[in-house]
Amino acid sequence: MPTTSDTPVLDTLAAMTFDSIERCGMSEDMLILTRIAALAAMDAPTISYLAHIGPAVEAHVTASQLQDVLVAIAPIVGTARVMSAAGHITEALGIAIAVADAEIQAQVQGNGQ
Repeated sequence: MPTTSDTPVLDTLAAMTFDSIERCGMSEDMLILTRIAALAAMDAPTISYLAHIGPAVEAHVTASQLQDVLVAIAPIVGTARVMSAAGHITEALGIAIAVADAEIQAQVQGNGQ
């Protein structure tokens, strides 16, 4: 089957995520926190956490809730995975902030001309 998009992998992941959300009875914040726990358990890379920042903000997930999840899973997944997750989350937040700053700067420069 030929692809009709320039981003077939991203499109597929987005469709899977949408289907998962539509079929899940959890509240948005619990869904995101569960996914964060799963990412930590499998030692996911930074980009995986980055993909969840927008949905986490939209679901009003707090830093305290995120910390609670990492504390809760630590005895199961281990110190190394929790520390790795914390590092990846920090990196993802840094990337998200840098992208947002760049977008704001571009808007400011665009409005100033």
